[in-house]
Amino acid sequence: MSDQAQALRNMIQGRENGDYRQTKIITVTSGKGGVGKSNFTLNFALTLQSKGYQVLIFDADIGLANIDVLMGVSSKYSLYHLLKRERTIQEIIHTAPGGLQFIAGGSGFNDLLRLTEEELDFFASQVELLNGTVDYILFDTGAGLSKETLKFIVAADEAIVVTTPEPTSITDAYAIIKMVHSLGHKVKYRLVINRVSDFKEGKHTADKISMVAEQFLGLNIPALGFVYDDPNVSKAVKKQTPFTLSFPGSAASESIRQIVLQFLNGEKRLSAKQGGMKGFLQKMKNLLA
Repeated sequence: MSDQAQALRNMIQGRENGDYRQTKIITVTSGKGGVGKSNFTLNFALTLQSKGYQVLIFDADIGLANIDVLMGVSSKYSLYHLLKRERTIQEIIHTAPGGLQFIAGGSGFNDLLRLTEEELDFFASQVELLNGTVDYILFDTGAGLSKETLKFIVAADEAIVVTTPEPTSITDAYAIIKMVHSLGHKVKYRLVINRVSDFKEGKHTADKISMVAEQFLGLNIPALGFVYDDPNVSKAVKKQTPFTLSFPGSAASESIRQIVLQFLNGEKRLSAKQGGMKGFLQKMKNLLA
């Protein structure tokens, strides 16, 4: 709470000086369940944070929210309590191992889709308080293209699509990209191939999706990288600890570090007129209207 309050004070002071960071919104999604999307989101966020960036995870998986389970922590409050005006945005932020901040979603995201204009304005005003207090907000969505997931993909500054080399996973990953594209939405995508046996398999999978997307949809979808299939990942899940913390020397942890480096190498700071929190909230309001 005190850290968050200090961050808000820093944001206000930064605004007065005309120099404060613009929070970037990233949605992490997948075409099907069981590809390791939430585990990737968690460890990606922790590794980003280890590089000096402040990161907040929004667990936006309505049916199977599990970020807190992966971290072995309980979430007393969720988005539901914010929408019911029982708690403020600062009060529903939890701190996990490694200092990572997260907000549990649960049934609150169902309520988000039924907000009145007044309630939506309240939600927007609360979420906007986070702008500048963190560098990145990651929305970990449910698998597949539900109406909730669609909104988070479209409203974010970019979407990371997680898949595996399995044919069904590849097909479903492409399907979600194709469906969003067919609805007329422009989205910046990047690919992560999880559980690859070697570099060749990872590159082949990414190239296959990228080639088809470019040929049939006219989209350029680069790969952020690959995460090697690693028995330490399942060991960490059973221990309810992120594998980058419990097994920092593992192949999977090194994969995440390389992905974060690739991600940061391609990053450009958002200007006040580009995307960010205000752009996200405006798009969300338009989609919920």
